[in-house]
Amino acid sequence: MNIKPLSDRVLIEPVSKEDKTESGIILPDTADKERPEQGKVVAIGPGKKGKDGKAAPMSVKKGDVVLFTKYGPNEIKVNNKEYLIAKEEDILAILE
Repeated sequence: MNIKPLSDRVLIEPVSKEDKTESGIILPDTADKERPEQGKVVAIGPGKKGKDGKAAPMSVKKGDVVLFTKYGPNEIKVNNKEYLIAKEEDILAILE
């Protein structure tokens, strides 16, 4: 299935970093964790339309690794894989 976001929405694949305590113990994915705040952009919409009817260009592109607000994006599951759909305004920065 191919997902194409609408308007100024961005499809993000969350990147879960490996959590390690100060003593070197690696916490498994099953541990109670916070929602991720980083992800890789998988697809973008055409951009939000202005009053003139033209879509404004998106500031992110496919493949960018982004930092986003913790509770802004909506979680979806497609083919047993988890994704997030966020508005462009929920993306705080592009990580380089």
